Amino acid sequence: MSATTTTPITTNDTAFLHISIRPLHPTFAAEISGVDFTSSLSDEVFAEIHQAVTKYGVVVFRSTGLTDEGHINFSRKFGELDDVTPYVNMGRKHRLKYVELFDVSNVEIDGTILDPDSPRGQANKGNDIFHVDSSFNPRRAGYSLLLAHELPPSGMGGHTAFADTRTAFETLPSDLKKELLAKDYVACHSMYHSRKLAAPETFADLNPLDYPMGRHKLVQRHEASDRMNMYIAAHIHHIEGLSPEQSQSLFDKLYKYSIRDENTVEIEWQNMGDLVIWDNTCTMHRAVGGSFLRKYKRDMRRTTVHDSSSTAWGLNEHTNVRQGLP
Repeated sequence: MSATTTTPITTNDTAFLHISIRPLHPTFAAEISGVDFTSSLSDEVFAEIHQAVTKYGVVVFRSTGLTDEGHINFSRKFGELDDVTPYVNMGRKHRLKYVELFDVSNVEIDGTILDPDSPRGQANKGNDIFHVDSSFNPRRAGYSLLLAHELPPSGMGGHTAFADTRTAFETLPSDLKKELLAKDYVACHSMYHSRKLAAPETFADLNPLDYPMGRHKLVQRHEASDRMNMYIAAHIHHIEGLSPEQSQSLFDKLYKYSIRDENTVEIEWQNMGDLVIWDNTCTMHRAVGGSFLRKYKRDMRRTTVHDSSSTAWGLNEHTNVRQGLP
């Protein structure tokens, strides 16, 4: 089998008149400049930002100056926000003022640095492998907007890597692509599965099959760009209709193909106020560790926009059940 040649971005040859774009990779990801987040964004500027996210999958803004409130208000322009209320109601402490902000830092509730060997530190290891946000919940995430509040010194790690799953699908060997389209596989996503993969000793007694999983088509059309896409992530426990061995073999083949160097880019956080927006329905991401973990704070706060496409709920019941509750 031979893969087809990687092709440049083909989504919406939009002329951006109000923002400046600098591509970061041949097929996806871009840095945007020319946006003043300290003033009210015009409809025209936001429309171009939205178009850029659709085209590139991942966009970066430097030194936005956004506060928590500004972060939340800007995020609402993309759609309905998820929040941490279900977790707080079940007893989980929340360090941040607003429930719309997900705390993805290495900072404890008392402001100290998180011990990587603690239960939360071990659970966070799941963020180190390529995944998408909330694919294990009944309604998946659409956009994620991650804002830097405090960063470790340069050269000590803490970057974020992304993978382009639209181009990955488009460049698959033709016979494998035909199989995926013909079989129309359903994949079952579990946060417990990815946690166990990342920290097998800590979660040795955990069986992901004891919990509900998010069920989504493995190949589906990315509606905003009208491109076919692999909705794949480390959260995938198995593919329905296949034996465990067949499922693992197919998943490994597709996952490894999706995260090849040709399909990935690593973004370095440079300044407080840097903002990265990505579309979980056509990209994967992972946290890149480093020597900062036990020495310096990395205070990152994320808003998560519920997916509003026709495939947002996958093949799941429309409930508010969440994985990861105490």
